[in-house]
Amino acid sequence: MVIMTKKLKEFDVVFNDPAKSYSSGDKVAGKIILEVLELTQVSAMRVIGIGCAKVEYPKGKQRCKEEVDYLRYEDTLRLDDHPTEEDGSVILIPGKRYEYMFGFELPQQGQLVSSYKGKFGSVQYYVKAFLDRPGQPSQESMKNFEVVEPIDVNTPELMSPAAGTKGKKVTCMFISDGQVSVNAKIDRRGYCEGEEICIDANFENTCSRIVVPKAAIVAKHIYQANGRSKVQRQKLCSVRGNHIISGTCEAWRGKTIRVPKIKPSILDCNIIRVEYALMVYVHIPGSDKLILELPLVIGTIPYNGFSSRNNSLCSQESSSTASNSWASMPSAPPSYSDISNDYRMESPTLPLLDDYDGCDSPLFMMAPPFEFPPPAYKEVDEECNGNVS
Repeated sequence: MVIMTKKLKEFDVVFNDPAKSYSSGDKVAGKIILEVLELTQVSAMRVIGIGCAKVEYPKGKQRCKEEVDYLRYEDTLRLDDHPTEEDGSVILIPGKRYEYMFGFELPQQGQLVSSYKGKFGSVQYYVKAFLDRPGQPSQESMKNFEVVEPIDVNTPELMSPAAGTKGKKVTCMFISDGQVSVNAKIDRRGYCEGEEICIDANFENTCSRIVVPKAAIVAKHIYQANGRSKVQRQKLCSVRGNHIISGTCEAWRGKTIRVPKIKPSILDCNIIRVEYALMVYVHIPGSDKLILELPLVIGTIPYNGFSSRNNSLCSQESSSTASNSWASMPSAPPSYSDISNDYRMESPTLPLLDDYDGCDSPLFMMAPPFEFPPPAYKEVDEECNGNVS
């Protein structure tokens, strides 16, 4: 038996403020617009509001799946000032536009997670309308809306500085070849899109190779399902310093890197986490990179400037305290980064060495052919029985 479905001229979900990003406690309101092409009996117009996080990725021959609900709203809508039949249905006529109004409040703060869409998971919020007609299958119309949970970077925890020290012994044919070390610090942990991170760092090179100091903002997307986790890492932006020859040092005093346009951190979801870090690292030809990561939290409420250390003056202020913080480090050679006319050639036509971030770097100096390096992208599979630390 084939059921012929009556076609509709218009069936759409429209929000009162389509461009708005919602947060906890806000009211989501709108209307269901319906226009028919012929006389139509409608038994009910149902609407639901859904918010859920989903994770799905392959693991061998099976697929790992997990789902968490954050919002569920249901209601049956009625037309105002429109006569109803004895069974509660309404008769709609062509040439007239009907509007079913809806509205509901989102849960209070701490119960929602910001909208997110990644390679192996998502956090989605949407409103779906169901049109029920006698003897006809239900028809659906759906519209997504954005939720952004506020993260204030002015809290004491996110205003506290982050620092670290790391070293690496370098070998050549199993023979010790000195070491490379890095000591880095940033004023605070919390930043928003468009803000600049001021980096104070000392690099020391006692190996026989020419090394290159760099810094990058990296994102780590963690998906959890079936007691396992999948991690996706991505480099978002980077800066670099001068080459450091053997037996010398390099000092950064307020070197800046701007936070690009990225989604805020997601730290309160049980199956999806989005974490950020400032990676200060040294490229060592013929060896693995020396990497120091300082944690970052990307927020939505920007820095208000009332901390003890103003971000715009961090370069000058940090230089006055750096001598006490790292007095034990050898003095650095003069930096040429302050010269107004920079005559250093970044073109790889005459490089000192191959300092790209690829894994296969030569031990000695070479002139590589010009090519853009591939985007930094790495996936790591991790198995765990609990939450990701």
